[in-house]
Amino acid sequence: MYYKTQSLTKYLNDLSARIDAPGGGSASALNAAMAASLVSMVINFTLGKPKYSKYEAELEVVLKKTDKLKDDFLSLVDLDVLAYRSGDCRKAMDVPLMLARLCCEAIKMLEPLIKKTNLNLASDLAVAAVFLESAFTCACINVDINLKILNDNKLTGAINKELQLKAKLVKRIRVKMEESIGKIIRG
Repeated sequence: MYYKTQSLTKYLNDLSARIDAPGGGSASALNAAMAASLVSMVINFTLGKPKYSKYEAELEVVLKKTDKLKDDFLSLVDLDVLAYRSGDCRKAMDVPLMLARLCCEAIKMLEPLIKKTNLNLASDLAVAAVFLESAFTCACINVDINLKILNDNKLTGAINKELQLKAKLVKRIRVKMEESIGKIIRG
């Protein structure tokens, strides 16, 4: 089953059904895909606007990145299902770890966009930041449960250290996005 090519209704029906997968891991990846899509939308609404013309080349580069991220996140929806169904805890840990890493990379792109994109869509950038933080946090939970099953202290220590550093960065960016965009929205 590849959800990437299925309807959202099909995915949600399966997510809510009494079947082994999809579950929280794939739902987290879908959340991240929605975040990347929101950022692409904001950029698409900005491109061609004279007010932002000096950022056009930069925005086109970011748009390519967010479109690729959307596809990568959607692939992780399916990879998570396949990894879970494989019964291989290492694979089941690797997929959310990839998701966490990609979410961290994606959220880093957001803050510079506040002043370079259509201000009428600033709230969508804030929503994307919240979605990415949520997907990152959920991915970390799934990494943790699989690390516990793997019972490899060295691997657990290395991954926990990496994700703790990334978690601080992700949270800091999300908070900053909310504060900056809150000032734009509320004045």
